[in-house]
Amino acid sequence: MGMKMNRLSHAVRQGSVRVASRVAMVVVNTARRSADVVYHLAILGLSAGIALSLPVTAGFLARNLLYYWSRIEDEKIFLILVEIAVAVILVLLLSSVGRSWRDGRFAKMARRAGMLSAASGGEFFARRRIRRLKVRQGFGRDLMLIGSTGARTFVDPKGDLYSVLHSCREAKIMLLDPESEGARARAKAILHPDVTEEVFREQIRKSIAFLKALKEVQKTIRLKLYADPPFLKLAILGDYISMQYYHAGMDVQMMPEYLFKHDQNPASLYTPLYQYFLARWNDPDISEYDFETDELVFRDPAGNEVKRGPFSRSGAGQANASRA
Repeated sequence: MGMKMNRLSHAVRQGSVRVASRVAMVVVNTARRSADVVYHLAILGLSAGIALSLPVTAGFLARNLLYYWSRIEDEKIFLILVEIAVAVILVLLLSSVGRSWRDGRFAKMARRAGMLSAASGGEFFARRRIRRLKVRQGFGRDLMLIGSTGARTFVDPKGDLYSVLHSCREAKIMLLDPESEGARARAKAILHPDVTEEVFREQIRKSIAFLKALKEVQKTIRLKLYADPPFLKLAILGDYISMQYYHAGMDVQMMPEYLFKHDQNPASLYTPLYQYFLARWNDPDISEYDFETDELVFRDPAGNEVKRGPFSRSGAGQANASRA
């Protein structure tokens, strides 16, 4: 019996040495590659550790298994406890496997839809990552934006698109017409004492004055004003689209922000969101604000000017006053 165990231990030790030497060669060859192989190296290291511990483990079991079993084989309470512990471990393991499988399935569906990330209103670090990505992607590129007032989006220096507007190549922006029914409906829908129709209109006028100031420093900016209640908040920067939903009665800042990336996948939501912006931008019923004359310009689907009209009885004057 002892000789057989010695032979077994020797064979296991030799096998462990071979495995360890092969692992060492693999580690040396792959250490010169990129950091993407760190995970695989850790797995190989763990395998080598297990292999090297096999002789000790086999010797321990051979010496002590029968002894300990003879001590506990008649201990019914201990055996019941072991069965319960094994059952609990199996339940936890199977639950973890099932959760990992479901998470993997949802992640696969998100990738198929082109979704890169999603951040709720309270996720500070996730929102900060999205903001930094907007700043990087907006440098020297075109910005396309649909919003409501723009006050916290690009007028506020802490806004996500404040620096983007200063560094982008061209900006196409759509905001609510401050005198429209949509603006009044949105102001009434936000159940906050500080949000009134007049405050809402004033925020839009300040946004117009801010854009006019950028226009005067040779920034290529176009602004259109729509009249219906806001539906989606979209910011398109190169291959990325940020989307939020205007929920009735809730501040849009509290709504989740979804980030989509453009790729060759036809199932990606990037394309329909991009087309949604283009359809809104080219809608002949949506007027364009003329920064030079403070007038609203209506164009046909081909982009030709059809007619002009005054911006509003109070909007243009207050915008100029804010700028002054």
